[in-house]
Amino acid sequence: MTHRILFVVGALLFLSLIEAVYAADLVTLRYGQNAASAGSLSSLPLTVAERKRFFVREGINLDVVPIPGGTDRIVAALDKGEIDAGKNATPYLIQAVLKGSDAVAILSQTTNPVYSLIVKPEIKSFADLKGKVVGLSTPGDTITLATVRLLRLKGIKPPDFQAKAIVGTAARFDCVKSGECGAVPMGQPEDLSAIKEGYPRLGFTYEAGADLIFNVDMTRRRWGEKNKDALVRMARGFAASYEFMNDPKNRGEMINIVMESLKISAEIARQLFAPYLEPDKNVLPKRGELSLSAFNRVLTLMGEAGVIPTPVPAAERFIDLQYLKAAGVQ
Repeated sequence: MTHRILFVVGALLFLSLIEAVYAADLVTLRYGQNAASAGSLSSLPLTVAERKRFFVREGINLDVVPIPGGTDRIVAALDKGEIDAGKNATPYLIQAVLKGSDAVAILSQTTNPVYSLIVKPEIKSFADLKGKVVGLSTPGDTITLATVRLLRLKGIKPPDFQAKAIVGTAARFDCVKSGECGAVPMGQPEDLSAIKEGYPRLGFTYEAGADLIFNVDMTRRRWGEKNKDALVRMARGFAASYEFMNDPKNRGEMINIVMESLKISAEIARQLFAPYLEPDKNVLPKRGELSLSAFNRVLTLMGEAGVIPTPVPAAERFIDLQYLKAAGVQ
């Protein structure tokens, strides 16, 4: 027993020494994140990477910079040089680049988050939404694109309903509760709370196809060329996080992380995390890889929605795969 204790103590001291060596040579990378999403499900890859010290292992001090005011502000902060990299919704990156931004996607984040179409109790079918107000996000946002895609699949085209732009799951739910909106897309875990309050789920956005890229990590092209090593290290750190999250053996630990991050019960955490382990839902990338075909689908949907000019440019204009390739991810 004494030998075992000494071994454990020695191992811990050895690990501490290794971390101290890493810490002395860490490269700081300023990483922008929407302040409102800190600790949310969309931040799980970052949360896991920080908890498991995957960035430290790669020699990176990831300095997370909260960006208030919405996802579109992150690419603006990047252009101003206030951050070196950051997570952004794919359409905001696309629109910024088309306006002259030097931003470029280097890593996939959430590929297909779970959004529920929550409706008023009297709405019993998709046909009942004809002539009703549907609360969406901003035009061209991936939430809007995915919801409209679902409605089309169910036979409800844009002329059949009145779209209202409402930013934020909580604000959209308020629209349903007030009676103004007949339906709204809601993220997790707010959708489960809405259902508990008596507002049914009519469907999931992924029913129309789990083949998009909702969020990406981005950098500035010119900054990235000069700091490739730091971005490659960051890519490896996130890749390790995705591998950990996608491994069924880590399900118990992931449920605990979800519980702690969202301050919810184990039962709710299990419900929320279940789709992450279902390949057909495609919630997360396997290792942060970027699918050109999925990116092109986002561009096509944005073109069809009229928020970017057509014919739409190719995904290659917005993506730089060199960092994923150097990290051994793609």
